[in-house]
Amino acid sequence: MTIDNDLAQTTTSPFADAPAVVTVRNVSKRFTIRKDNSLKERVVTLGRAGRRHSEDFWALKDISLDIPAGTTIGLLGPNGSGKSTLLKTIGGILEPTTGTVDRRGRLAALIELGAGFHPDLTGRENVYLNAAILGQSQEETEARFADILQFSGIGDFIDTQVKFYSSGMYVRLAFAVAINTDPDVLLVDEVLAVGDEQFQKKCLDKIREFQAQGRTIILVSHSLGQVQELCDSAVVLHHGEVMFQGSARLAVKNFRDILEDRRVAEVEAHDPKDVASPGKVEHVELEIPGKPEGAEHRHGDDLIVRATFSHTTVLPEWRAGIKIETHLGHPAFGVDSRQLATHHDPLRGTATVEWHLRDVRLGGGQYFVHVFLAKPSGEHIVIQREAARFVVADEDTQSGIAWTQATERQVR
Repeated sequence: MTIDNDLAQTTTSPFADAPAVVTVRNVSKRFTIRKDNSLKERVVTLGRAGRRHSEDFWALKDISLDIPAGTTIGLLGPNGSGKSTLLKTIGGILEPTTGTVDRRGRLAALIELGAGFHPDLTGRENVYLNAAILGQSQEETEARFADILQFSGIGDFIDTQVKFYSSGMYVRLAFAVAINTDPDVLLVDEVLAVGDEQFQKKCLDKIREFQAQGRTIILVSHSLGQVQELCDSAVVLHHGEVMFQGSARLAVKNFRDILEDRRVAEVEAHDPKDVASPGKVEHVELEIPGKPEGAEHRHGDDLIVRATFSHTTVLPEWRAGIKIETHLGHPAFGVDSRQLATHHDPLRGTATVEWHLRDVRLGGGQYFVHVFLAKPSGEHIVIQREAARFVVADEDTQSGIAWTQATERQVR
């Protein structure tokens, strides 16, 4: 496991002295996968060779985490890495095979769409049922019912059986109930992807409100930008193990590296004779003309990105490009050889490409440069993420990722 110390060297975490509301100690979770497909097969194999017809799968392997009060933590990982299993274990929906989970305060979980809803009951009846499951009394639910109905936005459908609800209605009502049970810890597993854009914004605003109130949130999301924007820290899981724990930005970078390794492995498995990544980014450097190395960039400055590539064989045609992202992973700028109509000589050994970006007008903050070598079709041969970084000086006069000359006047 890699622990992120990049921020710890310069600043103290505001949650360093906060008590842990969730403590996970040496948690492992085993599932038994049966290989016999029918009841008849199970009866035949029962007591005779049953073990040969089942297989143990460890979804979690010796996980230990401390989640401080008031923090928002993201859980990242490829499909099948154990994220949802860990969240269900924290929520008490699954019991660990080994290890312990200690929780403090009221916990509300949005883990599976409509979990806790009975399809034959109306929305109104399910509100009271779900709230009771989450530890709220009938009197408390009655006092908050109007808020639940208003937030869900399902109107008259509240008295319709939920089996007739759309997936969006399910998640809107479930989320409305969860946030109105006054939870100390909120567990969210990708369910926000189901709602429409307006509802997603409403949910994110509520999550930010919870953060301001000092509540604890554990979030599973495939939206990496969302994780970087919302989370104070993140954990990367792979094959049921913690591969990284630290800042959200570095967790996203670690997760992207895992995805790239998986892509390379899949290519090699498809055709072992092929070299999955014959290209390499040898060196990348940034230059702000007229300024010393490491100086802050200011709006209007030029920016030069210089990258050296290599390839194990002669590459007759190729493209190269750069992508610039904010510290939250949001795209700020990108360009490649096709867009610039640049034709390169065949790549023999190494080649250096230079991009000169003139009069760059970015808003203040930290930016990362990704560099890639690609085939003429645009398919990446190799990409080096966060190959370089630069900082744009903050301006008190405006905010955002773009800088422009702005004026204001009263017209009437």
